[in-house]
Amino acid sequence: KAQSLFSNVRSALKAGSSKELAKYFHDTIELNINGESDNYSNVHAEIYLKDFFKKYEPVDFEYIHQGSSNEGLQYAIGSYSYAGGNFKLLIRTKSFKGVDKIYILDFVKE
Repeated sequence: KAQSLFSNVRSALKAGSSKELAKYFHDTIELNINGESDNYSNVHAEIYLKDFFKKYEPVDFEYIHQGSSNEGLQYAIGSYSYAGGNFKLLIRTKSFKGVDKIYILDFVKE
């Protein structure tokens, strides 16, 4: 379940598609970009990320590590590359009514 979610998320990140990525968001999502953190509705998070992808157009995205907790939380750490550098990305998901959804995206410039 989470593996296919993470696979689809990787494709969306590589394509710089906020629309595809937003399909996997919970109703509200915490977005952290370079230390600026806020909670957004999934619609507003998609708009915010559309701007992010324009500013930092993706060259590549690959996972470095994936794991889970005993409580069923899944997470993945990846490297998001753009022409000017990299972001380390932490993705956290959990099951909402039996469906894995992203509830935290944390981009840290490297």
